[in-house]
Amino acid sequence: MADTSTPGVPDLDLLGVLSRMSQMSSVLNRGRLIERAMAASGLNVDRPAITVLVTLHMAGEPLRIGEIATRMQVVGPHVTRQLNELERRDLARRVPDPHDQRARLIELTPAGAEAATRYLHTVLGWFAEVLNGWSAQDRQTFANLLGRFADDLAARAEALDGTGEKP
Repeated sequence: MADTSTPGVPDLDLLGVLSRMSQMSSVLNRGRLIERAMAASGLNVDRPAITVLVTLHMAGEPLRIGEIATRMQVVGPHVTRQLNELERRDLARRVPDPHDQRARLIELTPAGAEAATRYLHTVLGWFAEVLNGWSAQDRQTFANLLGRFADDLAARAEALDGTGEKP
């Protein structure tokens, strides 16, 4: 069997970690978790649209298109296309930026806020079911370590983008 330990972290099978991350990705994508949650929530929008709704919901305030794009890790035109459809469905709307009247912010309509809440309630309910048998300490440890790993990985990716260094 090949040695999958990594210099500097010899006690961790990073190949095993990568395998588990791929498994989670498969559950989320191929397992159609997002699509199932949208259906269970009665939402008839596509994945990028629900991501815009959730991004706005989690922000708790109106955002510029560029900020939504940054949070979604996509380009602005992608968000603009989604926004046009969300506006047509009365789930989001453009409003003046109080700090710059030339600019527009995007906010959820009451229907959009309700849709995002229904969707999140469904997904978070499923997560709660999975974690239900875990101890409070295990749940807290999981949340802390997952957050730390995600933040550190995002910082590493950002550093790679800034230096042109190969991963």
